[in-house]
Amino acid sequence: MKTLKLSLLTMAFLFLFTSCSKDSVETTEEANYSIDLNLAQETDWQLADDILDLVNEHRVSLGLSTIKRDQQYASAYAVEHTKYMIDMDRINHDNFGIRSAALKDRGASSVGENVAFGYTSAEDVVIAWLNSPSHKDIIEGSYTHSGFGVIPNENGTFYFTQLFYSK
Repeated sequence: MKTLKLSLLTMAFLFLFTSCSKDSVETTEEANYSIDLNLAQETDWQLADDILDLVNEHRVSLGLSTIKRDQQYASAYAVEHTKYMIDMDRINHDNFGIRSAALKDRGASSVGENVAFGYTSAEDVVIAWLNSPSHKDIIEGSYTHSGFGVIPNENGTFYFTQLFYSK
């Protein structure tokens, strides 16, 4: 019995030693942040532009610079996330790190995000964000550009993702 235990311990040691040896080849997968830019066209741009106008009015009232609309990458990532939230049937910031890294890979120095659902007007969603300290901090942050994912679910309830970034 003692020999069997010693034999099992030796096999376990050899397995650990060989599987963790320094000669093993490590592969690092390169990040792929590709996205279909056509997704950006799925946003309700009238509602998104109204949101941006209200956000910029607020920023100007504080002496901050206005934010420019990004109708390409940031909006494509925002639409992708909004569709994800609709599929999950809840708002969230799941995978924000990927969206942030993707925008940073394209030259952004910092990235922020606000999400919401259920609001029927730009005024309502912006007021809700301004009444939330963390969302207000994003709106008032040192960002230069913004992308939008503003899409209704099958029942007509709108989900919102607004990505902010600075270049």
